[in-house]
Amino acid sequence: MEKLALLGGTPTITDPAPADLFAWPIITDEDEAAALEVIRANKFSGTDITAKFQDEFAAWQGRKYAIAFTNGTMSLSAAMFAIGLGAGDEIICPTKTYWGSVSQAINFRATAVFCNINEMLSIDPDDLERCITPRTKAIVIVHYFAYPADMDRIMEIAKRHNLAVIEDVSHAQGGLYKGKKLGTFGDVAAMSMMSQKSFAAGELGMLVTDDRRIYERAMAYGHYERNNANYITECDDLVPYYHIALGGVKGRANQLCTALARVQLKHYDERCAEIRRAMNYFWDKLEGQPGIRAIRVDESTGSNMAGWYCPHGAYHPEELHGLPVSRFCEAIRAEGFPSWDGGNFCLHTHRFFKDFDFFNEGVPSRIVANDRDVRVDDERCRPSEERYCFSAPWFKHFNKEWIDRYADMFRKVIENHEQLLDADKNAAQGGRWYGTDNA
Repeated sequence: MEKLALLGGTPTITDPAPADLFAWPIITDEDEAAALEVIRANKFSGTDITAKFQDEFAAWQGRKYAIAFTNGTMSLSAAMFAIGLGAGDEIICPTKTYWGSVSQAINFRATAVFCNINEMLSIDPDDLERCITPRTKAIVIVHYFAYPADMDRIMEIAKRHNLAVIEDVSHAQGGLYKGKKLGTFGDVAAMSMMSQKSFAAGELGMLVTDDRRIYERAMAYGHYERNNANYITECDDLVPYYHIALGGVKGRANQLCTALARVQLKHYDERCAEIRRAMNYFWDKLEGQPGIRAIRVDESTGSNMAGWYCPHGAYHPEELHGLPVSRFCEAIRAEGFPSWDGGNFCLHTHRFFKDFDFFNEGVPSRIVANDRDVRVDDERCRPSEERYCFSAPWFKHFNKEWIDRYADMFRKVIENHEQLLDADKNAAQGGRWYGTDNA
């Protein structure tokens, strides 16, 4: 039996990993030249570079239209406006996701309804129809941690109930589901490209669609300089409101970011293929180990994990004598990798969705325009908190020697986990609200 580092043994990894093993995004002279061009020409607030990127991105994505926004949350807000989300409507979202997937629904006096997740931390189609009511307007599908949601089943349910579908592709740009690119299934897709995503371009959001009306409404929502006759050609109802962003906010992208994005797009697919090679090798090394399962797709189906954003594994404490996932991650951290457990906390547990009064009307804004209190249904999401998970290394290059060392770290903790069984077996899974260090 090998003594674990947490209990005084020697850590698996004490020396620094190669600089390029985890560094992201990959910035080259080409990126720097593109950024300098914007800086020297003072083109931060223009649209010429952004327009080129939008055309290139739409072609790469395989959709007719693309619009760049300041960030992913803004692009998702525009998508909600574009589909006509309004007062009293309900919009379904998985409870385990970043708040920007659905929190802005209150701006439209609409109600977020939370759906359960499955073991892959993805929205559970088996729970979806429970969430549908006569008030349901749309479903937000999140390809969480790059795992493609079950789009066949989801789209069949959406079509049967005549619901709009918004895809949140913030974790999975360029990913495939059965050979078809994520972001091309729903009526509209939106995504973040902030500095830590797999498609990283500083601070940027994108919206894509094939529907001209959705495109024009999204454009008018946050692009005052493009809310005019040059761009709005089919939505006659928007004509009286030209020249002012209809959401009351300026969502135009900074061209320093779209310049970077143009360069990143050229190399993105190749770099993602390298990431997938590395990540699949890592999980193959751990295949069959008790207590852990890779959250990944079977690539033989034509699906893939895109750039494998924020890799996670599913955790099964019953296979490790009830060892809490928090204790497991503590041991991994001591061995040399900063693993944390839980992903983000479930949204239905946050007070924002319980009693926040955005409109100062004395009523929680989540339900202000609804004739039913959806908060009583949140208890149905409890199983989401029982989907134990942990973070894994996110390799950016295939370096067999170093990937083997990280795999050995996880194997060491699993094989010697009985040393850790003094922990409280009833300990709750951790997690965090993104933007904080809370665990």
